[in-house]
Amino acid sequence: MRVLAVAMFAISCLFMAPAQAAEQSIIVLDASGSMWGQIGGKAKMEIARETLSTVLQSVPADSALGLMVYGHRDKGSCDDIELAIPPAVGTANKIRAFVKGINPKGKTPLSQAVREAAEALKYTEEKATVILVTDGLETCEADPCALANELEKNGVDFTAHVVGFGLTKEEGKQVACLAENTGGKYLQASDAKQLAEALKQTVVAAPKPVEKPAPAPAPAAVPQFNVIATSTLSEGGPPLGKDNNDVQWLFYKADASGQAEGDYLDNQYVGTYSTTLEPGSYVAQATLNNSIKKLAPFEVKPGAITKVAVNFDAAHLTVLPKRTPQDKKADDNARVDVAFGDYATTFYGTTKAYVAAGDVKLTGSLGAVTVEKTVAAKAGEKIETDLVIGAGVVVNRATYVAGGPPMESSEIFFEVVSPTMDINGARKSFNSTYGTGTTLEAPAGDLILTARLGSTRAETPFSIKAGERKDVTINIQAGVLAVAAPDSDRIVVFDAKKDIQGNQKEISYGFGPEHKDTLPAGDYVVKLTFKGDKAPEDRPVTIKAGERSEMKVD
Repeated sequence: MRVLAVAMFAISCLFMAPAQAAEQSIIVLDASGSMWGQIGGKAKMEIARETLSTVLQSVPADSALGLMVYGHRDKGSCDDIELAIPPAVGTANKIRAFVKGINPKGKTPLSQAVREAAEALKYTEEKATVILVTDGLETCEADPCALANELEKNGVDFTAHVVGFGLTKEEGKQVACLAENTGGKYLQASDAKQLAEALKQTVVAAPKPVEKPAPAPAPAAVPQFNVIATSTLSEGGPPLGKDNNDVQWLFYKADASGQAEGDYLDNQYVGTYSTTLEPGSYVAQATLNNSIKKLAPFEVKPGAITKVAVNFDAAHLTVLPKRTPQDKKADDNARVDVAFGDYATTFYGTTKAYVAAGDVKLTGSLGAVTVEKTVAAKAGEKIETDLVIGAGVVVNRATYVAGGPPMESSEIFFEVVSPTMDINGARKSFNSTYGTGTTLEAPAGDLILTARLGSTRAETPFSIKAGERKDVTINIQAGVLAVAAPDSDRIVVFDAKKDIQGNQKEISYGFGPEHKDTLPAGDYVVKLTFKGDKAPEDRPVTIKAGERSEMKVD
């Protein structure tokens, strides 16, 4: 479910040079749940917001720009696609405001989103450009490569640029065809620094858009094809048919040593392919699901039909990630990593993929809860396996005082940790987030939920089962101190108790005339220093749980 191809770079290609901008264009922005993943300690969604905000400042005044978003409203729907801002002149501020409020959560129907964007631009009647920004791959059983061929064939002048943000090189290949097959650009950024650098370079010198080559003159009509290429998953197995678009065929001319040379002559996505080639030596390259590649040299002779057969030696694998063995459906929030040989890719929820025969390593993740499983794949098999990730969901709650009303705060920090400590007194952290009412994935077993707000820290033990959703409430037993001293330049809060040396523990401080903090119930001393010659003052204060104490100093 993952997807972003440095569409930012592609966007800049469109935006930074008005003379080269498309008449109408739509940004298709990935807002799936994986956009909360971090790069360099910062969420990809935040990086995308900031980068878009910067780029949009340079949009030419006469550019008609729109915004399509997917995965931002529903966790499990492949229909969660919204034309948020229809293409029009002067939409930069509207797009910036809408993106600011996005909360990623859903799947990655990138192919359907690009299709709807193209249709919104009336691509069969007018010139149209779509810029896809994604950090993951298609998760709604669609083929972006086949879509690209369709849009290129039916469009008047259609171009798609793809920006892969945080994708691996291999993952990028699975969406690059969307750009390459429509004359667009695929651009990749592995981290925030690379994304920023790409945009800087674009601002200084935006590259000229690649012009689509003029279509070659139609060849003379040939009454019948002379090459039939078939593919199978196993030796002697049934052929993958014409309706199977997981197979890509590329045909090359062969050099004197029988190796492929030059540019490919034809490019099709179909299991069984028929075509016509001039007599000569060739090499067919067949790739299954962008992961398993086979080469087949062949000779075309005058007046003869040549048959080319490729055996991928592969299996079709379906993985259902679940929280418990009893679950009937896959968990759409679960991440599934599939690895075999030198190839690895990532899915979310139900996973369907072709894999090479042999051992296939599966890794399932829900938050910090991770499991691994190895599946032995045999050529020609259809394998379906469950991947049980023993995780529960903690709903974070807090109160200021036992029995008090629930706290509503976006500033309180929750963390799920282990009940045991290592030799240094530290506990293993499983997951963390801010805000009451938020949720955290947690491994089944005995755990501790901690909460931190201001200078107050509290914790409570709890137990959770795999597949269980559990509300856990922490009583932080604290109140709020608000100090206002107009002439003060520094306010320091100390514990009222003194140690054996007569020293008091400093709790918190602030500069200026005001200071606010959340403190555990108890007695404190507020030390104030003032501007000018006014003498410092010490003022005692008692904090009560669930109450706000205000200190005003004239």
